[in-house]
Amino acid sequence: MIYFYLIASGVLMGLVAAVPIGPVNLICIRRSFAFGPLNGFVSGLGAALGDGIFAAIMGFGLTWIAQMIEGYATIIELVGGALMVWMGYRTFISPPVPRCLETKTDGEGTNLARAMVSTFALTITNPVTLLSFGVMFAGLGGLAGGPGSYNDAGFVVAGVLLGSTAWWLALTTFIGLFHTRIDEKAMRIINQACGALVMACGLVVLVHLANKFW
Repeated sequence: MIYFYLIASGVLMGLVAAVPIGPVNLICIRRSFAFGPLNGFVSGLGAALGDGIFAAIMGFGLTWIAQMIEGYATIIELVGGALMVWMGYRTFISPPVPRCLETKTDGEGTNLARAMVSTFALTITNPVTLLSFGVMFAGLGGLAGGPGSYNDAGFVVAGVLLGSTAWWLALTTFIGLFHTRIDEKAMRIINQACGALVMACGLVVLVHLANKFW
């Protein structure tokens, strides 16, 4: 029963980390519309992997890694903010993808490795996610994490990966239902809307960092 509780707790953590609408959700939604559910889901897996790494750091009590991330939080946030602005801009100016061009082997829509890496990079350059997992693991009341409890922590981390992956599968599958119904005009609006919102998120991060030094 305790293992079921640990896995269920991890699933809930994964959902809490993945569900809120943010840059990664916007990017996955846009890619699902443009390239289909597979590209969107693989993009989501990049975020799930990032969430899993943060969960493992807190769950296994790897405090030296957590302290290192916190020590370089400003630099990491700067990289993350700049990355959001760049990806948002690229999305904003992306032309609608004609169906006949989706089979190009060098196109954005078929480069699944690049899709995963991009969202993974966005996830791990957000130190706030690490802090949120710290709070959530603390809520387990010491049932997972820390010396001698690696087995229990492993169940929680597996649950995090499961919960996050389930969200991306559900989201991209649903969005993918409308993939073939989107025309070029609608796709241009989606590109510009998602791109502008992702850029705005990045600018908020950069402005927040600038205010720390002024």
